Amino acid sequence: MRSVELEQSRTFPVPVPEAFERVLAAPLEQVFARRYGALPPVRGVHDQDGAWGTVGQTRVIALGDGGSMRERLTSVVSDSRFDYVVEDVTGPMRALVDSLEGTWAFAPAGTGVRITWAWTVHPRGRFGALAMPAFARLWRGYARQAMEQIESLIV
Repeated sequence: MRSVELEQSRTFPVPVPEAFERVLAAPLEQVFARRYGALPPVRGVHDQDGAWGTVGQTRVIALGDGGSMRERLTSVVSDSRFDYVVEDVTGPMRALVDSLEGTWAFAPAGTGVRITWAWTVHPRGRFGALAMPAFARLWRGYARQAMEQIESLIV
């Protein structure tokens, strides 16, 4: 099945290093506090050892629809980007998503920062592949909401 590339960016009046540190450390249940259509909010994180930010670190993300997913941090490039993989998806999203790679990237934009959140989604089976156009539309709305929440956390 073909993977799907999704991306959302926004500029904030915050220095790059400050934005990077705040987003990396942000509680997921604050960034993803609201449902968007069928995409659930994050209700909490467990099985995380220490502050998030060490390559290889894992955590389980509990979703508002009863599902969960395991996230593993794969790369951290200070003040520039961090990357992760999401696997072991359970709940309603399991029918659509096998796994995904995610990136948060931070680039200078005038006197502030441009933050880009991107996902490469690997659909689960034929049904997941067929549902990806609708999933992508929902994800874009979910990502816009996340950027609004990030603004309240970093500005």
